[in-house]
Amino acid sequence: METVSESKAFGGTQGVYRHRAATTGTDMTFSVYVPAHVEGERLPVLWYLSGLTCTHANVTDKGEYRRACAEHGIIFIAPDTSPRGGGVPDDDSWDFGQGAGFYVDAIEEPWAANFRMRSYIEDELPGLIATEFSMADLARQSITGHSMGGHGALTIALRNPGRFRSISAFAPITSPLHCPWGEKALGGYLGPDRALWRPYDACALIEDGARVPEILVDQGEADGFLAEQLKPELLEAACAAAGIGLTLRRQPGYDHSYHFISTFMADHVAWAAARLR
Repeated sequence: METVSESKAFGGTQGVYRHRAATTGTDMTFSVYVPAHVEGERLPVLWYLSGLTCTHANVTDKGEYRRACAEHGIIFIAPDTSPRGGGVPDDDSWDFGQGAGFYVDAIEEPWAANFRMRSYIEDELPGLIATEFSMADLARQSITGHSMGGHGALTIALRNPGRFRSISAFAPITSPLHCPWGEKALGGYLGPDRALWRPYDACALIEDGARVPEILVDQGEADGFLAEQLKPELLEAACAAAGIGLTLRRQPGYDHSYHFISTFMADHVAWAAARLR
């Protein structure tokens, strides 16, 4: 693992790191904020998965999570959203290809060799964190994310019951099977058989029996993607039918941007902290 940068923030260390990932066959960059702690202390972890077009840098620069993480003693990890580089396939559109890995393991060519973000997030990166950050207590993990990353957080948590003490999301894509972004991404990476898409759709996972105790979602009511792409009412219906406790907070006047995310980030850190203790 290579250290790209480290700087002090709220008594802790904000770092950016790079490593060669076996799952994607590329270099992958991620950020980690480690609060101040005494030697030998183990700290819980909050994963944050970013949205379309983003890298680790968007939330690292604009997410305003460090004060809350320092107060609660939580490590904050922000991976990239896809493999990148000159040898990695890409698409001319902004919502597919590099920057739009959708947290799936692709099986269609030419994506299958590199676009394995499910395996990277679920398996490889946690293994690296366990090796390189001895203070990270991976027995106490939570997960959150925004938009495409909210989709990733929900589906990863639902596929891995018991791994995460809390699950939350900002304006998540709740059902990729029922929105243009999801149909484009899942069709492109997985092919036309929609049965193969179901493990990557939170509502379908719940319908198929996956369960978590509770979920927190914040959704801006002025979000331009709300009606066509995000559809929180589908998650609301799926959770109600399954008996999953969903706290869906519809926030008047807020859009899809990091102004929205940063406003409610401390709430999501506190939500995780209450369940990580």
